[in-house]
Amino acid sequence: MSFWKNLSVKAKLTGAFGLLIALILLLSAAALRTIHDDGERFRSHVEGAQARAAAANQVRLAVDRRAIAARNLVLVMRPDDIAAEKTAVMAAVEDVRNSLAQLQSLSAQAGVPARARELVEAIARVEQQYGPVAENIVSIALTGDRDAAINRMNERCRPLLAALVQATDSYIQYSADTSAQGVADMNAEQTQQLLLLGSCCLLAVLLALSAAVVITRGVVRPLGQAVGLISAVAEGQLDQSIPTGGRDEFGQLLNAIDHMQGSLRGLVASVRQGADSLSLASAEIAQGNHHLSSRTEHQASALQQTASSMEQLGVTVRQNADNASQANRLAESATRVAREGGEIVGQAVDTMRGIREASDRIADITGVIDGIAFQTNILALNAAVEAARAGEEGRGFAVVAGEVRALALRSAEAAREIKALIADSTARVEAGVAQVGQAGETMRQVVDSIACVTSIMGEISTASAEQSEGVGQVGGAVSSMDQATQQNAALVEEMAAAASSLKQQAVELVRAVGVFKLSH
Repeated sequence: MSFWKNLSVKAKLTGAFGLLIALILLLSAAALRTIHDDGERFRSHVEGAQARAAAANQVRLAVDRRAIAARNLVLVMRPDDIAAEKTAVMAAVEDVRNSLAQLQSLSAQAGVPARARELVEAIARVEQQYGPVAENIVSIALTGDRDAAINRMNERCRPLLAALVQATDSYIQYSADTSAQGVADMNAEQTQQLLLLGSCCLLAVLLALSAAVVITRGVVRPLGQAVGLISAVAEGQLDQSIPTGGRDEFGQLLNAIDHMQGSLRGLVASVRQGADSLSLASAEIAQGNHHLSSRTEHQASALQQTASSMEQLGVTVRQNADNASQANRLAESATRVAREGGEIVGQAVDTMRGIREASDRIADITGVIDGIAFQTNILALNAAVEAARAGEEGRGFAVVAGEVRALALRSAEAAREIKALIADSTARVEAGVAQVGQAGETMRQVVDSIACVTSIMGEISTASAEQSEGVGQVGGAVSSMDQATQQNAALVEEMAAAASSLKQQAVELVRAVGVFKLSH
């Protein structure tokens, strides 16, 4: 028991539960292994038995088909029916041979009972006797001797067929009985395994209960002792004698309780000494708070006056900002109007330039007309000369030439007058273009000046807005300072009340600390 007492609680719990876990794992592994082995054996047995039973059923069905086909071959008369039944007999014979070979192969595998092999050999022996007889009957039937075939069938074939069917049915019944017995054996073995597993589980429960009782005795008693000691410390008994020396967690707990009692003893002594100092300090704090309250009230009054002045200054700055903003909008409107006037003047300059170009083109056309008139006059002179040479016959032509010449002279005179007028108009248009250009330059200067003024007004408006915002912030800050000062005044009054309460609480603390017993 001394070894068990010296073990830590962690080691006790770990050892007990580790033992239980190991036992449970061992039981689980053994049960799983047994169940797995039994399952594998049962699966192998069932699969083999099912395969052999299926093969035996195939033999039985093939034997029936062969017997029926042989009987039909003896009875039918038409050549087509004979050929069909012959094919059926050959197919059935092949099925019997293949099914029996499969059954013999499955029965030759390891683990097949000797009784099963004996029954399969019995089927094979009967088939060795029956097969040649059946084939002989088929041969006789194919020759057309039906009576001989029927006699052969009744004398030799039917007894052997009955023996073959009996041997096949015996194997099928044996397979069914074996499967039922395997299921019964499996159920009995499972019952034994359940009983063994239940016994092991009961043993594990008993071991768990025993470990729980031992651990409870080793944990509850020391915990009860520790609870009693801590309760005594909570009631103010700091002079207890605490047993120490154990090496487990409970011994460490008792050592910690003893250390806690010593620390609390020193702490209470210090608190008792500090309570007297706290009473004196609280009186001095109350006096200082009284003087601080008086100075805070004067400061709050000065801040209220400052807040009122800042509010008036904020109103004035906001009015200036509004006026600057309105002037800025008017300057922007004037800039826009001046720009529109500049654009109109530019359009007028473009129009005057178009007029001057049109006048130049008209002057060119007039020059062309003057040249045509000059050429026409020359042609008229030439025509008159030729008419004079023609004499009396060219007199009419001379008259026409004279009229053409007169028209050419009038056209030339008119062209010169038009050219003079166009020259005068061109001079006037150039003078107008120069004046309009000068007006456009003046408008551009006006637009630039107004834009400069607009920019300056914008800056003034922005600065006024910023000043207004700054004054508002300063006013808000002053209001906040005023509010904070008033709150500080309230806090100073509360601190004065708290200092008075602190003094009273210091007295009560000294009285409360006196409850603890510090000496052994």
